[in-house]
Amino acid sequence: MPWSPIAKERPPWMTVRAPSQRSRFGELVEIVREGGLHTVCEEARCPNIGECWGRGTATFQILGETCTRACRYCAVTSRKRGEELDPLEPAKLAAAAERMGLEHVVVTSVDRDDLADGGAAHWAQTIRALKRRCPGATVEVLVPDFLGCEEAALVTVLEAAPDVFNHNIETCRRVQPIVRVKGDYDRALRLLARARQVWVERWPERGSLLTKSGIVAGMGETDDEIVETMRDLRAHDVDVVTIGQYLQPTAKHLPLDRWVPLESFRRFRAEGAAIGFGSVFAGPLVRSSYRASEQRLAATGESRVIAY
Repeated sequence: MPWSPIAKERPPWMTVRAPSQRSRFGELVEIVREGGLHTVCEEARCPNIGECWGRGTATFQILGETCTRACRYCAVTSRKRGEELDPLEPAKLAAAAERMGLEHVVVTSVDRDDLADGGAAHWAQTIRALKRRCPGATVEVLVPDFLGCEEAALVTVLEAAPDVFNHNIETCRRVQPIVRVKGDYDRALRLLARARQVWVERWPERGSLLTKSGIVAGMGETDDEIVETMRDLRAHDVDVVTIGQYLQPTAKHLPLDRWVPLESFRRFRAEGAAIGFGSVFAGPLVRSSYRASEQRLAATGESRVIAY
């Protein structure tokens, strides 16, 4: 598969400064390395790694480095089976978060269809370890779809009481089958809606659960289809949405379809606010965990930022 010719003509708003190893970024690199941990910031080649790590925040990736899916847009390594789980990973991650002084911890994972529970028990152990080690921090989880064990996995993960539940829908209904192996548009919507339902049914004393999803633009969809996807997410009670520009990782990945203009992102922010999202973060460099703490505060009414 060739590089998209469009990808070689990167617009000026997609230029980011390389992070300095002498900054806070360098300190976090050392902490992550010492703990033998993985971050989606590195695995997915996020363009914001310098900014986010410079602020002292990172998105941890659990369940190993290998994903059992092979989505055409994703830079993460894929195989039929992943690595053996590290039983000490939850404790190591919590210790690293404590050393970093994080107030809002984001955790994601690869898909592990080779595990009977999709990795749900490991997820729960990680959340509990963070709650014990960093009691003042909020925990955001960006989970896979737990194909084949959705209901049981939801109960296992939510019982550990994360503060934000995120599952990325990634793209519109029409494009979904083209770019996501084993992914399903309606299953993603059901998972997000069901998470809130399970939360209320089982733990009504906890109050409401903040739910969130992300969209990647530039994979063959139109602006109108992105707005339609936003409406579908809101119809399933999703509180926060993030929208960012797709970057083709290598020549083997899905070719870049377009550079989404800045006015389109402004439209998405305006439409999202009108639809009723608690917060909308939309911009070329926005990723699901970009300024995640600010997203949460906006959605809960603790800050005045509604759209970014």
